[in-house]
Amino acid sequence: MPRLEEIYYVAKSDNWFRGFAVFCRVALALSFIPSGLVKIMGERFAEGLPHNNPLGHYFDALQLTGYYYTFIGIAQIITAILLLIPRTSLLGALMYFPMIINICVLTYATRFAGTRIVTMMLLANLFLLFWDYDRLKHILPFRQPKPAPPKLTTTHNPLRLRLLFSGGSVATLAFLIIGSSYLYEIGPGNSEEECRGQCNASKNPAACEAFCDCIYKQGRSLDSCLAAYEKAKALRNTGAR
Repeated sequence: MPRLEEIYYVAKSDNWFRGFAVFCRVALALSFIPSGLVKIMGERFAEGLPHNNPLGHYFDALQLTGYYYTFIGIAQIITAILLLIPRTSLLGALMYFPMIINICVLTYATRFAGTRIVTMMLLANLFLLFWDYDRLKHILPFRQPKPAPPKLTTTHNPLRLRLLFSGGSVATLAFLIIGSSYLYEIGPGNSEEECRGQCNASKNPAACEAFCDCIYKQGRSLDSCLAAYEKAKALRNTGAR
């Protein structure tokens, strides 16, 4: 056994290290539960942070992303629950890692005063990943002994399997590409010109123009601009009658 792995298994058998791993799991879970609940309730995260703070600008914009903001909160709550359950703690640590990396880089980029705490959270997450090295090592880019392949008891036609997989993949991609084009009646596009370009084919060009003005001229949130669009449509339909 390599020296490092020997040290690792000694630590795994030590009660103190086990207790520290539990502490890290609980601490990381508790750090995500309040922030996740705030996002699910639609409230601004870090309410005490001034709006003109560099990180405050980010939180203001993030809150205006609609259900994406809620999705982040739900993901944080699920990750916290997975961390608290011993059987799923590794999955929770894996889900936690990309989130805390993003938060850590964000805090350094905006020179946030709480960067040290976020860095400690990242280190605790790394400890949990190292703690489950015995389970993760099989997917790491290290040389591993090749396990013996299982003996197949049934025969399958590989050509048929390839055709089924390829056909299913093409059908799924076609559904995504075609279906997504009918997903929204109107969208902001990637520029004001792109937004106004869809008004030519719109059944409500005036409402569409008002929507684009709301987004690019007034700088309002997507939800408020969609509400204004629906209101303009309703007024037009009422006038037509």
